[in-house]
Amino acid sequence: MTENFHGTTILALRHNKKVVVAGDGQVTLGNTITKHKAKKVRRIYNDKIITGFAGATADALTLSEKLEKKLERYNGNLTRAAVELAREWRTDKYLRRLEAMMIAADKENTYLLSGNGDVIEPDYGVISIGSGSAPAQAAASALMKQTDLDAVKIAEEAMIIAASICIYTNAELTIETI
Repeated sequence: MTENFHGTTILALRHNKKVVVAGDGQVTLGNTITKHKAKKVRRIYNDKIITGFAGATADALTLSEKLEKKLERYNGNLTRAAVELAREWRTDKYLRRLEAMMIAADKENTYLLSGNGDVIEPDYGVISIGSGSAPAQAAASALMKQTDLDAVKIAEEAMIIAASICIYTNAELTIETI
């Protein structure tokens, strides 16, 4: 949310003891769609943590690898790993140039990580990044309060709403749950 990347929407939410991270599949170069079914949501650290990224793919994969190394170093402690990654990202000459943002979630925590050194935990169990983040987060927040839908269906519906508004987001979704 602090930076806006064109070409993706990642949404994470916690609802009724379930954690869901969803991402669209669209990749664009300028104003041209070059891929429809990219996978921007992945499981890492023995499938215990879900990450989603927005921004340059190679940069995002570099961050994902770095996060996984931090998780191994800190025995799966997502909070510690996220803080250490954000610190390194902000201070390392090479990493500072990476153009990506990441959401990482486990059973207890959800964080937005950015190159500005941000490690943001959402107040109300929902956070998003990317060009369609505002409509996705608004839709998910409303659906969480106003419906009896389960967490996966809320994420799916919110992402479909975002895809109907944001030209850089599509409805080819990858959804992972814990």
